[in-house]
Amino acid sequence: MRSEKHAAREGTKELGPVLDFMRTLWALNHAIEKTSKRMNSAYGVTAQQCTLLRVVGRFPGISAGQLAELLRVHPGTLSAAVNRLERRGLLERRKDPRDQRRVLLGLTAKGRGLDMPAHDSVGDAVGAVLKGCSAAQMEEVRAVLLKLTQQLEPRRHVRASPARAR
Repeated sequence: MRSEKHAAREGTKELGPVLDFMRTLWALNHAIEKTSKRMNSAYGVTAQQCTLLRVVGRFPGISAGQLAELLRVHPGTLSAAVNRLERRGLLERRKDPRDQRRVLLGLTAKGRGLDMPAHDSVGDAVGAVLKGCSAAQMEEVRAVLLKLTQQLEPRRHVRASPARAR
C-alpha cells in the first residue's frame, strides 16, 4: 500500500504544471481570505484594508488615482474601500489645494494606530517568508506573479471567439 504522501506526490504529477500552480494559488488565496477574516475580527480591518492604510501611511497626501495605480486596482474598487475606511474614521479625504478636482488621502489618528505590522496578519506572514528569501528569489516570485496578474487583466482588444469569427 502506498503512503498518502507518495500518492499526493503522484497526484501532483498527474495534475501537470498549470493545474498544480493553480492549486497552489487557490490554497494561497484561501489562506489570505481566512487570515483576512481573522484580522477583521481582531483589528477591525481586512488584509486589503490594512494594506491600503499602510500605503497611505507611507505616502500621506497620495491621490486616490495614484493609490489605485500603485496598488494595481481599478479606481472604482479603491473608491469603495476608501469610502468604507472613511466612514469608519480611519481615512480622510481632502481637496488638493493646487487642483480642487483631485482628492488627497491621509490617515486619521485612529487610522495611524493601525499603520503598523499586525501580529498574525497577512503582512506579518509575508514579512516572515521574505526574511528567508534572497533578493533574487523575491524578484523571481514577484516577476512571475506580476506576469500572471498582467495576463489576467482585461485586455483592450479581446479576440473574437471561434464561434463569432465565422
